[in-house]
Amino acid sequence: MTDIHELAVETYIAAPPEKVWSIMTERLAEWWCPRPWRTEIIEIDWRAGGRSAMVLRGPNPGEEHALEGVVLEFVPGSHWVSTDAFRVGWIPQEPFMTGRWGVTAEGDGTRYRASARHWSEEASQKHAEMGFEDGWAACAAQLKALCEAA
Repeated sequence: MTDIHELAVETYIAAPPEKVWSIMTERLAEWWCPRPWRTEIIEIDWRAGGRSAMVLRGPNPGEEHALEGVVLEFVPGSHWVSTDAFRVGWIPQEPFMTGRWGVTAEGDGTRYRASARHWSEEASQKHAEMGFEDGWAACAAQLKALCEAA
């Protein structure tokens, strides 16, 4: 058995999967990082091998974190997987994680699950110490609020 060093969050969203999926992919900048931080989408090419590039900007001048990676898998209406182990063109870079974001129908609503898999226990622990649970749960709550509004 392989240890995947996974951290995950999930939540129930009282909206149909189609609506949640649409908001997840088309309004990503509105929920992707915990407020008061904001997300600037540089490019997201929703296909295997497509570029995933964004900058997370904090409330204070100079606070920013650039994210550059590739989409590994994209299944419309279900999930996507991306990693920072490569830049577009399959150019290797120092890896931190592989993420998976997905939705499944649950009753009249949707089960949202986001997970991060790491190459080592140390990387997983570092991500946990960085505030994975609080940060990714805040993003899930922001997505939930968008989806349940209107």
